[in-house]
Amino acid sequence: MNRTFPRLLLLAGLCALLLPAWLIAAEPGMMPAKGMMPANKGMMSTGGMGMMMPAADGQALMDYINKTDPYTKWDLMPGTAKMRVGKEPHGGLQNVYVNKLALKAIKDKAGAMPDGAIIVKEVFSTDKKPMAVNVMYKKKGFNPEAGDYFWLKYGPDMKIAVQGKFDPCIKCHATAKANDYVVLAPLK
Repeated sequence: MNRTFPRLLLLAGLCALLLPAWLIAAEPGMMPAKGMMPANKGMMSTGGMGMMMPAADGQALMDYINKTDPYTKWDLMPGTAKMRVGKEPHGGLQNVYVNKLALKAIKDKAGAMPDGAIIVKEVFSTDKKPMAVNVMYKKKGFNPEAGDYFWLKYGPDMKIAVQGKFDPCIKCHATAKANDYVVLAPLK
């Protein structure tokens, strides 16, 4: 019995030391390893290809595409180029990036984007000043009536202007409903 108490005390001390270290190291919006508690409301789910994806939440998605998996390191959408001339409502010049899931769906002519596919459109004025970042995020079950896309728009100041089920985005992209709401790249 004399040896049990010091061992329990040592074990409790180790837990007290390790748990705060784990909480400090946890990235906001990230889901810890399986079996551990979630970090916050932006917790992630497994998308296609076993990738951890953000919740259908503007801040979680913005953190994901800027910090966790920076979209500027993704491929450009096939058939587009840097600073391509854009069309309204997205204005002047554009860079259109796709994550690995979206790229695979486009290259494979999959017919539809998989859960977790993300398309990011950077919008610039004709004099190349940043104006906005527009995001299409395929999130299964989010909005089945409109392709399950979560829409996000934020400015150069990183303030969210639009998020969620945004009717103007849905109406415009509905012209490409047969192509899973994707306007710039054929999926079939």
